[in-house]
Amino acid sequence: MPFIDAKITTALTPEKKERIKSELGIAVTALNKTEAYLMVGIEDNYDLWFSGKKLDKGAYISVSLFGNAVPDAYDKMTGLICDILKKELGIPGNAVYVTYHPITDWGWNGHNF
Repeated sequence: MPFIDAKITTALTPEKKERIKSELGIAVTALNKTEAYLMVGIEDNYDLWFSGKKLDKGAYISVSLFGNAVPDAYDKMTGLICDILKKELGIPGNAVYVTYHPITDWGWNGHNF
């Protein structure tokens, strides 16, 4: 039950959002999850500042998942996210923050897991 919430400084076309969503669906397997229950939110034209300066190209990615993953899996996922953003949007890895939020109680379809 992962949810990936992406806040990105640049404007994105619907096609670009679809490509990023699809690539995140593949990348989430690094956390031993599948795209079958993955939800992705993408907010573009988002204002982000880093070190007191507004970023022209930057991103904040929040990954919530039911349960936990091992540290190596988080590290791999961060690398994959940075690769996707570099390839698709030209955002350098040093302008990307990724956070992880393991969740013990997750509701879906009228009940909790």
